[in-house]
Amino acid sequence: MQHINKWRRFNGDELQRPIVDEITDMLNSEREAGNDLKVCIGTDSQVKGRITEFATVIVFLRQGKGGFMFIHNFTTQRKMSIKERMLEEVGRSIEVAYSLCHIFTAYNVDMEVHADINTNPNFRSNDALKEAMGYIMGMGFTFRAKPYAFASTSCANKIVH
Repeated sequence: MQHINKWRRFNGDELQRPIVDEITDMLNSEREAGNDLKVCIGTDSQVKGRITEFATVIVFLRQGKGGFMFIHNFTTQRKMSIKERMLEEVGRSIEVAYSLCHIFTAYNVDMEVHADINTNPNFRSNDALKEAMGYIMGMGFTFRAKPYAFASTSCANKIVH
């Protein structure tokens, strides 16, 4: 990934090593602490004038013990339709999921990709639902959309607003 060292923790601390190394070490320490983890990856975006800001999150849930996340932000001035933006969000999440899935498989950690797309056809984001679902599931990942896509709709959403 080109933006391998631009990840940070929720408190703002930038990761000093590649995300792959950070996650591998974290999975080892979580395993030693006896924690069962689940990973949810999602992206949200916000248009602010001529700039669109994206936030991708890797959310780690400790079963019954809360969670934590890593965050990556990206901005572009490229003008996009709502459908293009939704599919860009999904593409960013898939890029991250694909680059990390070998680690999660090795540690037997379940992973989901969350899309900030409404399943209700009355919402404009619904235009991208079929493509997003096909893209995510076609890559072999578990797909979640609203209202079950909290990584994108709640976690990443807080970062870009």
